[in-house]
Amino acid sequence: MANSIKDWCNTKHHMHAGELDSLVTEFTNHLSAMGHTKLTVIGYDAAARHFGQWLVLVKIKGAEVNDAVVNRFARHRCRCPGIRREKSLSEKYVSRVRRFVEFLGERGIVRRGTKNKRAMFDPRVAEFQDWLRHHRGITELTIDRHGRMVMRLLPALGDKPQFWDAQRIRDAILAEMKRVSPAYVKTMTTALRGYLRFLAAHGLCRAGLECAVPTIPQWRLSTLPRYIGVAEVERSIATCDATTPIGVRDRAILLLLARLGLRTSDVIALRLDALDWREATLTVCGKGRRATKLPLPQDAGDAVLRYLKRARPRVVCEELFVTANAPFRSLHRSTVSSIVCRALDRAGIAAPTKGANLLRHSAATAMLRGGATLDLVGAVLRHRSPDMTAHYAKVDVLMLEQIAQPWPGDARC
Repeated sequence: MANSIKDWCNTKHHMHAGELDSLVTEFTNHLSAMGHTKLTVIGYDAAARHFGQWLVLVKIKGAEVNDAVVNRFARHRCRCPGIRREKSLSEKYVSRVRRFVEFLGERGIVRRGTKNKRAMFDPRVAEFQDWLRHHRGITELTIDRHGRMVMRLLPALGDKPQFWDAQRIRDAILAEMKRVSPAYVKTMTTALRGYLRFLAAHGLCRAGLECAVPTIPQWRLSTLPRYIGVAEVERSIATCDATTPIGVRDRAILLLLARLGLRTSDVIALRLDALDWREATLTVCGKGRRATKLPLPQDAGDAVLRYLKRARPRVVCEELFVTANAPFRSLHRSTVSSIVCRALDRAGIAAPTKGANLLRHSAATAMLRGGATLDLVGAVLRHRSPDMTAHYAKVDVLMLEQIAQPWPGDARC
C-alpha cells in the first residue's frame, strides 16, 4: 500500500500547524480582511491547521510543499478529532488547503507552481504577445486570444517558421474553415498575419508571408443591429431589486450600459477616479487605450452614487464595480453579460441576443431615432470609423422610406 494511504494523523485534541502556525493566523486575518464571513474563515483555519499538523507528522518542511504533497495529504486516512473519518478528504476541504498553499506561495514560503499562462504558449508566441503588449494598443484579452489562435495553427504549420511557405499557410487556414465558423477563422487570420509580420521583422521567416493568408469572405455591416425598444430597456432596468446590494449594483451597471452605450470591457475597467461629480462626467478608457470623457446622465449618476454609498463593499479596490461576495475583486466579463441576461429574463423580454452589447446597440438606435446625428452617436459610442456608426442608420425605417426608389420590376434596359 502506498505511503500516502498509510499516513495517519495523530490524535491531539488541538491541532497545531507547527512551523506554519503563525502563517495560518496571518492567512485567516487576510481572509477576514477580504470580507469572508466568520464561518468561512473558521473552515479555512481548520483545514490549514490540519494540513500543518500533517506536515509535522510526515516530516515535510513548509518549503518542500508542492502539488504532489497536497495530493498526498488529500489521500491520507485521517483520524484527527473533529475531522470526518473517511479514506480521503472531500474536494471542498482540500481546495481550502490549496488556497492556503497559494497564500504561502504569495508570501514566498513555498515555491509557486511553474504552470502559468505563459507556459501554455510556444516561447516565440510568448514573445509575440509581449510585442503586442508593448507596441500595440490592444487589451490583454485580445493578446491572449491572438496567442491561443496562433498556438492552434502551429501543429499544421510546424515548429520551423523558416520553412513555412504560402501553400502551407493556406492549407492550415482552409483546414480550420472545415472545423469552425467563418467569423472565428477571420479573427484567426488577423492573429496569424500579425504573427507572421513579427517573425519576419526578427528574421525568423520569409518576408511577405502575411500576404499568403487567405481572405475569409465576410461582408462587413451586412446585418441589422440587434436591439430592443426604449420601453423594453426601461422595463428590464426596473426589474432590479433596489433593496439588495446586488440589485443596486446591477441597476447602476444597466443604466450605464443603456444610457452611454458602454462596452462590457468599459464597465469592468471603470475606476473610482473615473467619476467627476463636479462636472458630471465619466472617463472611459476604451479600445486603443483612448480615454474619453462622457456626460453622466442624472439617473445613471444617482444609481452609481447609491451603489457607492449603500451597496459597494468597503474594500481597497480601485475598480468601481466589484463582486458582491468575498473575495471582493473586479467583475468578470461573463458577470456583466449575466446581469443583462437576468434582467431581460425577469422582464420577460424575448431579445434577439442577451449580451451586454444589446443595450449598446439599443442606445445607439434610440439616439438616432430621437433626432441625434450620426456624428453625435459615433462620438458617444467612441467609433473610430464613421462606417460603424452608419450601420445604425439601417434601422431608421421612416427615413429610409423617404429615399427608397421603387423597384423597377420587369423594366427592360
